[in-house]
Amino acid sequence: MAHREALSAYTGAVVDELAKAGVKNVVVSPGSRSTPLAYMLMEHDEIQVHLNIDERSAGFFALGMAKALQEPVGLLCTSGTAAANYYPAVVEAKISRIPLVVMTADRPHELRDVGAPQAIDQIHLYGRHVKWFVEMALPEESDDMIRYARNVCARAAATALQAPAGPVHLNFPFREPLIPHMEDKRWFKGKSESKSIGILQGELTLPESFYQSCADKMMQAERGLIICGPMDSPSFNSKVLSLSKKTGFPVLADPLSQLRSDGSTSDAIIDTYDTFLRFEDVKKALKPDLILRFGAMPVSKPLTIYLKDQVDAELLVIDGGAGWREPAGIADDMLYCDETVFCREMMSLVDRKEDRTWLDEWKKINDLAKSGLGRIRDFSEMDEGKLFAVLADLMPHNSSLFVGNSMPVRDLDTFFLSPANHVRTFCNRGANGIDGVVSSALGVSAVLDQTVLVIGDISFFHDMNGLMAARLLKLDMTIIIVNNDGGGIFSFLPQSQEEKHFEELFGTPHGLEFKQAVSLYGGEYYAPQSWEEFSDRFSSSFAKKGLKVIELRTERSENVRRHRELWNEVSREISSSFIEGRK
Repeated sequence: MAHREALSAYTGAVVDELAKAGVKNVVVSPGSRSTPLAYMLMEHDEIQVHLNIDERSAGFFALGMAKALQEPVGLLCTSGTAAANYYPAVVEAKISRIPLVVMTADRPHELRDVGAPQAIDQIHLYGRHVKWFVEMALPEESDDMIRYARNVCARAAATALQAPAGPVHLNFPFREPLIPHMEDKRWFKGKSESKSIGILQGELTLPESFYQSCADKMMQAERGLIICGPMDSPSFNSKVLSLSKKTGFPVLADPLSQLRSDGSTSDAIIDTYDTFLRFEDVKKALKPDLILRFGAMPVSKPLTIYLKDQVDAELLVIDGGAGWREPAGIADDMLYCDETVFCREMMSLVDRKEDRTWLDEWKKINDLAKSGLGRIRDFSEMDEGKLFAVLADLMPHNSSLFVGNSMPVRDLDTFFLSPANHVRTFCNRGANGIDGVVSSALGVSAVLDQTVLVIGDISFFHDMNGLMAARLLKLDMTIIIVNNDGGGIFSFLPQSQEEKHFEELFGTPHGLEFKQAVSLYGGEYYAPQSWEEFSDRFSSSFAKKGLKVIELRTERSENVRRHRELWNEVSREISSSFIEGRK
């Protein structure tokens, strides 16, 4: 009896403190050893439990949910390899700066390393991929231990959210019996005398002299440039656009920066750089003397190469997470400052520049490229690039678009230009993996309406079991599978020139029919044969509940040919209209 009372008080305090600290959603996978926490989570009125029976899928589901909510999301599983299945999602969360509170149940100390079933070494299981690890004490009911449990959980949630955000790991050893007294709610909010600690967090800022120094550099620069990589902060978007308007600096907006929708009214947004920075004449003509870079590294490889070439420009990387997002190694200064605060301070210190010649050059070439790329809409064939041009027109207002890695995110970068409606974009760009994408997108759909996933066939295959969450939780989502029967990205890479072994090693045709998989999980399946049919199926999918899957079949070699022909056409037009005009 005393054991159950201690178990109830201790785990009740854990759950209650997590709720108080802002963890309102927890993804739980079934298991025996995690029973005490699972029951307590279900009993707490302020926590929403989402069941996911596959831990690997559950980890990515929580990741997607935390991305969408921008708040810590909890994970709970039993002991053993169940915990190991969280590993890929934990890695992604660490690099992508996504707050997760990972809770793994464990055997008590006397049952470790003695051949007990379902027992592995879970101490520091995720290594350096978590911000903080705690091996929790065994449950006790004393005031000191209840206070300890609350303090650890408050600190865990705060640490997960503290910039740079990321995952934390709490390992809970439990002895049997594992069933708490659920009818006793003393430990829940307002019914317990145990105290908890408040944790307040502020904004990272710089000394005034540093702000003035940066402002001086910006006012002296004749050809300044702002580059915004993957970010998700509406307050930053408005401030950086105001700064651009005052300085006349063009804003190169990554598709995951959220600026292409939020900044649609700004004439400084440049969104076709992935195309025109492929051309040497353009890169020579557009050489900045100052670059401000915000957010993670951009998706675009041509932009990355362009940055490496700007050895004469001063590069300032502003990072509110105080990290090192600078793989090129060419930055002059790393400014550890909240991005919104930095832009706000600069606005008060810099003078408005009247000369817009530099910005006008970027706008002119952007308009030329956009006009040329727009011809992809004339293609009658099922084309991977055209898909994103069409989606820019068809996505509903205030909807969410999750894309897979490899080709989908690159086509998003190239062809998802000036969307007609506000669209929030997502992608797992931390480790750039293709695993767990279905589950991550479903995590977004659990908290945001009108969520669409565009994913390649290999990536879809990697996470088909993630569809179980859509069935169990009755989620609404539209999935578009771009099926080119293999790894389409490799057809754009140098190894495609070596025909010997290419298909076996990189093309990897599989011949899978996804209709049966969709049916297995209770979804509706469509395979449109024309763009008109696709548009009808896509638009009508939002009026239907549940899982809807649209499969577009494309041809890898044709996709490469059309992309390259379009780039070449745009290059010729820019050369004749822009480069020649500057001579």
